[in-house]
Amino acid sequence: MFIGEFQHVLDGKGRVIIPSRLREGLGERFVLTRGIDPCVAVYPLDEWSRTEEKLINNPMTKKDLRALNRIMFSGAMEVELDKQGRTLIPQYLREHANIDKNVMILGVGDRVEIWDEDSWKKYYENVSDTLSAMLENLDVAHGR
Repeated sequence: MFIGEFQHVLDGKGRVIIPSRLREGLGERFVLTRGIDPCVAVYPLDEWSRTEEKLINNPMTKKDLRALNRIMFSGAMEVELDKQGRTLIPQYLREHANIDKNVMILGVGDRVEIWDEDSWKKYYENVSDTLSAMLENLDVAHGR
């Protein structure tokens, strides 16, 4: 399980250091793709295989599912860490997530997300105002 929030800076070549606490779970090779929110979703290979399986087993007769598959699969790229623990975020994924320089790297359970720092702060502010209502509606606070 991936947890935590880490602030980092993209280097001039579009690379970011993956925090050491997250590297072990991701492994040496992992998949980057477009997040559903404006972020880069990062999946360990085994979790990507499960996600892939779910996506391809949906009926292709549904327009929304075809669109989701196109976005997720066309945006996916298998990457690896260099010796300094960095990985390159391709330009098209940086554009999708509005990433320029400062990023937040988040552990979100089954995956990691990379956000533009300002976008994350705005998202967090908007969501945190309604967090108690979300928890009440979902009833996750009590494990139900």
